[in-house]
Amino acid sequence: MEVTATSRFVRMQPGKARPIARKLRGMSVGEALRTAELCGRKAGGIIGKTLKSAIANAENNAKLAVDELRVKEAIVDEGPLFRRYWPRARGMARRIRRKTCHVKIVLTDGGTAG
Repeated sequence: MEVTATSRFVRMQPGKARPIARKLRGMSVGEALRTAELCGRKAGGIIGKTLKSAIANAENNAKLAVDELRVKEAIVDEGPLFRRYWPRARGMARRIRRKTCHVKIVLTDGGTAG
């Protein structure tokens, strides 16, 4: 059985979060949680928070044993851009693009869904 959790519109560049999400695939949830929270980057805290939400969903909604769960997928997709402008010389302006991302984590208990 699979359980998911999603964090949307996170104010972080997706390229900075993807390497951490890539490391977590295939790990047990305890190991993945330690890895995410101890990496020392902003992305680790946000991915850890989403992972905790997925664990709570599995425990409370699907009644799965937490110690058997593994991270099947950890996906970081691009979200919408916030466009801001910065004043430049001679009355011109330069565009600043503030990136956002969506973090999705899928947990599985290893069993087959029939």
